[in-house]
Amino acid sequence: MLMGRDDMGSVEGMQSMKKMMPLMLLPYLLGHTASAAVAEITPVGFGVRSEVTTSAAPKKVYSALVRDVGKWWNPEHTYSGDSHNLTMASKVGGCFCEKVSRHGAVEHAHLIMLMPDSQVRMTGAFGPLQSSGLVGTLSFKISEAGTGSKIELSYNVGGYMHGSFQNIASGVDEVLTDQLNRLKTFAETGKPK
Repeated sequence: MLMGRDDMGSVEGMQSMKKMMPLMLLPYLLGHTASAAVAEITPVGFGVRSEVTTSAAPKKVYSALVRDVGKWWNPEHTYSGDSHNLTMASKVGGCFCEKVSRHGAVEHAHLIMLMPDSQVRMTGAFGPLQSSGLVGTLSFKISEAGTGSKIELSYNVGGYMHGSFQNIASGVDEVLTDQLNRLKTFAETGKPK
């Protein structure tokens, strides 16, 4: 979930994001088949889960996830406004990073697990979560399902954040469900939507 600009890390930015989130995501959520849920919210964190089935084989999904992130990630959830500035180094310790203007960069996460054609796990606090004292683990599990694949996404976040996790968990869930649907569509068609 890359929300974007620096002002999104402020309390005012998060409140504004919360109000705009349903309207921003409506075009992306209509017609998609991923099931999603905020799994749990506690005083110290939250967890979200989504899953989708695709006609693409696990090998193709894994390749799209790791090698083509800049082709399917929603550009509205980047700092630069251009998802082609995203890269994912396909090695443990590798960076899921974004180039920004004037030779700047953002580390959104770094990879902590790569199991070819079956699992990708990274740790990082995305978007407005990055300016808080939070740690997040984003996992993708890919398994065979009929002639295609099932992709399960989970994101668990914990630590300190000003305000309530209740206020941001559903927005995180919606953004990540959008990303999962875009990955599914890209793996099937070569286009994110």
